[in-house]
Amino acid sequence: MKLKVSNVNYPNWRAITVNFKVPKEFEKLQEISKNLWWVWNYEATDLFKEIDKDLWIEAGGNPVLFLQKFSAEKYKELAKDKAILKKIDKIYADFKAYINVKPSTTIPSVAYFSMEYGLTDILKIYSGGLGVLAGDYLKEASDCNVDMVAVGFMYRYGYFTQALSINGEQVALYEAQQYESLPMEQLLDKNGDPVVISVPYPGRTVYANLYKVAVGRVDLILLDTDTELNNDLDRTITHQLYGGDNEHRLKQEIMLGIGGIAALKAIGLEKDVYHCNEGHAAFLNVQRLIDLMQDKQLSFNEAKEIVRVSCLFTTHTPVPAGHDTFEEPLFERYMFDFATRLGLSWDDFMNMGRETPGDLTEKFSVTVFACNTAQEVNGVSWLHGKVSQDMFKHIWEGYFAEESHVSWVTNGVHYPTWAASEWQKLHEKALGKEYMSDQSNKAIWSKIYDVDDKEIWDTRQALKLKLVEYIKAKFASNWLKNQGDPSRIVSVLERINPNALTIGFGRRFATYKRAHLLFTDLERLSRIVNNPDFPVQFIFTGKAHPADGGGQKLIQRVVEISRRPEFLGKVIFLENYDMAIAKRLISGVDIWLNTPTRPLEASGTSGEKAEMNGVLNFSVLDGWWYEGYKKGAGWALTDKRTYQNQEHQDQLDAATIYSMLENEIVPLYFAKNSKGYSPEWVQYIKNSFALIAPEFTMKRMLDDYIERFYTKLAKRGKSLKAKDFAKAKEIASWKENVASKWDAIEVVSVELSENLHAQAEVGQSQKATIVVDVKDASLVNSIGVEEVVTHPNKEGVDTFFSAKEVNLVKTEGTLLTFEMNQKVENGGSFKYAFRMFPKNSDLPHRQDFCYVRWF
Repeated sequence: MKLKVSNVNYPNWRAITVNFKVPKEFEKLQEISKNLWWVWNYEATDLFKEIDKDLWIEAGGNPVLFLQKFSAEKYKELAKDKAILKKIDKIYADFKAYINVKPSTTIPSVAYFSMEYGLTDILKIYSGGLGVLAGDYLKEASDCNVDMVAVGFMYRYGYFTQALSINGEQVALYEAQQYESLPMEQLLDKNGDPVVISVPYPGRTVYANLYKVAVGRVDLILLDTDTELNNDLDRTITHQLYGGDNEHRLKQEIMLGIGGIAALKAIGLEKDVYHCNEGHAAFLNVQRLIDLMQDKQLSFNEAKEIVRVSCLFTTHTPVPAGHDTFEEPLFERYMFDFATRLGLSWDDFMNMGRETPGDLTEKFSVTVFACNTAQEVNGVSWLHGKVSQDMFKHIWEGYFAEESHVSWVTNGVHYPTWAASEWQKLHEKALGKEYMSDQSNKAIWSKIYDVDDKEIWDTRQALKLKLVEYIKAKFASNWLKNQGDPSRIVSVLERINPNALTIGFGRRFATYKRAHLLFTDLERLSRIVNNPDFPVQFIFTGKAHPADGGGQKLIQRVVEISRRPEFLGKVIFLENYDMAIAKRLISGVDIWLNTPTRPLEASGTSGEKAEMNGVLNFSVLDGWWYEGYKKGAGWALTDKRTYQNQEHQDQLDAATIYSMLENEIVPLYFAKNSKGYSPEWVQYIKNSFALIAPEFTMKRMLDDYIERFYTKLAKRGKSLKAKDFAKAKEIASWKENVASKWDAIEVVSVELSENLHAQAEVGQSQKATIVVDVKDASLVNSIGVEEVVTHPNKEGVDTFFSAKEVNLVKTEGTLLTFEMNQKVENGGSFKYAFRMFPKNSDLPHRQDFCYVRWF
């Protein structure tokens, strides 16, 4: 008999889920594990670590997986530990006392929409700063007891996991999340069936399951299209964050906005304010318009008044190219039916997303659409607010950027999430327990000056040592994989020095963030890091978008330099930047370095996180640091540009960094006294805590949103909705009437005093008489006139100087006479013109109804 080489059949594998019921004594722990409250309450995470530190590490700090990995025997053994059971009872009591507080009735309720949320590194539904900010916002809303619900996506693969090739090239890996081991639950209806929402797409319907993540007292609703109800292509809509082509992005944004509103309807939620965090969710206003027209029988213009008065749009992008736009053929294929349901012609719908209505070459911009359907718009720092006013000025032609209603709220960070437990304990002892509920109070933070200098220094050193140990434990195996030579890895690990001045750089690797700046003069850098008396080391981390070749080359450059003999262990790159690495880095380094090209950093929050840990900032005066910098509490690179050529500017900025390190920063750090610390450095830390930290907490940021936007919107919204939307209908009718008769209005005459023709003297009176025929009696009280003055700036460009309304002094039928009589107060070169505008005290601002006639 001839023998075969092999004779093997294939197994018929069957999937089986083994459920383990947690013993009664530990059901409290299980309940805590399923609410992200534990993320920002260090006593809870300390408890998990105390139960089994090795298993906690093996579970990646995921308490759901941690409890799933427990054997029945382990639970029996643990049940005998009275001390642990007592601690569980204590933490659970704290948790329930927090959760059981009812939402505030004095703060408007909010629905918050965002493409990503950075809540914890175990829930991979974020990529970077935008998501982490959104996650911090939900946590603070929970702490402040705001009635908020949030909407986003449950990404099957999340954002990519970063690895490095042996050549230092970024490799993007996509790893599926295991839903059953995550702190979330699928939403079910009263019959126990999954709640499913549907959204119309071209020629088909796309469905999404809903999941709920409990973020303290706030619920985050996540949509997931990876269901058998969809075809294979549509299942991928929620597979990856920021993946795919422009059509895929459009499909995602339709699902987030339109599907997000459908999700809230499915679970019976309606809120006072709808907050659109970036333009990705702008289509939520499409569905809200449709719902108001269908459910409340409002016209499109009436519905738009309600949608606008209840919507806030926050932009995070300081450059026009960063805003999503779609070509008309693609956009029409997906959105034509929605325009029809709104009763709009296709051109009218397209124009809602165009800066210049009627320009057929212009793409549809979700940002422009958001600006046109939200009463309030804001940037994320004072400087970014100014940049946004200029960037969006063409949406409201007829008004200067300086007159724009676009406002700002500077980003902050969630203190309990980002301040290391060592600092939280020190702050509680020094500032008093009330500091946590009054985080923006500088008087409370000033008590930091009473803390012993050595205690401040020792806390910083302890956290730096934890960072060094973390790097050695976590990255040794990774470096062996991608660097090859074990002896080099040993050398790197040995050279990481906990006594060195340690400078951190962690962020998305985009070219404008200038991670390469430090490497402009490698000889000079080598002298800085290799000074035996004053050792300095740099730690870099960050991801580049898989489609950003320039950013990926920057990473490769940093890795290449880190492997050079003179920089081995002195320049370090940590791969796969996530929230876990961020928490270690922003608490463990001595200085946080940030070198963006101004004004391309909208806000930036990594430096704010560092502030909460006594880490000093060394940054370009851009974003939040433009407001935050205080002399004696950090260092700043000037906001002034010396060269128009960017390469020359980079060289100058690099030389400035080297000089400040050599002459100011390094000597200050190593000016140690007989007790082994630098009193001057500690004073900088104390100044940083007292003068900067309280201004950049998430508590302050949320308070700003409530005060500047939510309360105002909710109050006006209540007025417009009262008595079957009477005020909304009245405003819409008024706008329609003015718009229909606007072109017929005639400026009959303009009479100017002699000194308005060419020259005037300071102190002289200038007079103007303007007669306008509005042609229709219904417009008599609806028209205003004002004088607008411009003044040349340093570059000789005419910029806005003032706008003063001209008094209406006489009405005869439809003839309105306006008179101006004012004294000249300023000398110089000016230009002026008169502007006519619709006038109604019920409008929130001029840009709400942007009709302007210059004459």
